[in-house]
Amino acid sequence: MGQMSSLVLLALFVASAGVIWYAGVRLSDTTDVLSERLGLGSAMGGLILLAVVTNLPEAAITVSAALSHHLDVAVGNILGGIAVQTVVLAVLDGFGVGSRAPLTYVAASLTLVLEGALVVGLLALVVMGTQLPRDVALVRMSPASIVITLVWLVGLYLLKRAGQGLPWHEGGDAPDTQEEPRGHSKAKKEARASSSGIGTRRAALVFGVAALATLVAGVVLERSGETFFGRLHMSGVAFGATVLAAATALPEISTGLTSTRFGDYQLAISDIFGGNAFLPVLFMVAELLSGRPVLPAAHRSDIYLTALGALLTLVYMAGLIFRPRVQRLRLGLDSRVVLVLYALGVAGLLTIA
Repeated sequence: MGQMSSLVLLALFVASAGVIWYAGVRLSDTTDVLSERLGLGSAMGGLILLAVVTNLPEAAITVSAALSHHLDVAVGNILGGIAVQTVVLAVLDGFGVGSRAPLTYVAASLTLVLEGALVVGLLALVVMGTQLPRDVALVRMSPASIVITLVWLVGLYLLKRAGQGLPWHEGGDAPDTQEEPRGHSKAKKEARASSSGIGTRRAALVFGVAALATLVAGVVLERSGETFFGRLHMSGVAFGATVLAAATALPEISTGLTSTRFGDYQLAISDIFGGNAFLPVLFMVAELLSGRPVLPAAHRSDIYLTALGALLTLVYMAGLIFRPRVQRLRLGLDSRVVLVLYALGVAGLLTIA
């Protein structure tokens, strides 16, 4: 792609982002339909499938960057993606809930707080992994990436247990939250698909085509974007953490708005936290493909992004616990704080990068 003009590269980047947006929506819808019909529900397999599906663009970019040995783009996309996808909650707060109450007020649940705690815990392991010597490896992988994957699996198991009920009043749900149980939008999507005559085979075919389109578009997005923004003298870290991460977060915005439109506010937050918890697992994928540990080679900017993602997550965890009711510009207090912190964080990142 280095031989293409800047205009063509920009067109490829925008077109790939559009494909990721549309394919991501189709992936989300068909995943919900298939999980309902196959009885996956909130089972471990269903949680893992959902985490992988919602992060296919990031997975494709990580694979592409690792194979081309552009590990700074892979790391920046993973860690920057966590921060950007957390900011998506502010978008859902402003455009998905309306004037009823802030998103964290109507979705307050101890299970969601636990999901946020898993994200913060995994990011703490990322920071620890960056401090290990580069020559410490197990089967070409950093011990930290192995531990991150194991902790993620254990965390999914504990969240599955929490989803079946907690020894708290109302099972951990706060009063005056969403009227229907979490995940009801999935059943409604399946019912709508059935009424439209969409069979399981057709849903599976759409799922496969959308997944393939997302993977291809993710690779084109990374290659064209890196070349184009590189010509604008943007570093790989800054590109991966801002422009690329924002482009790959487009499906989360669309699917989150769909969930809030159905009144499934808890699912909207859970999808974001669940996707963010899965992203650090991609470090293992990057290390297997590149043949060397990634985390010990992380830059200061990578550690900075890790702290930013954890900080933004903690703000929304506090919002879920304290449940501020006042809105300004259709946003809750936590969303306004997150937007300010993210803007300051990106400004600081650019000075580092």
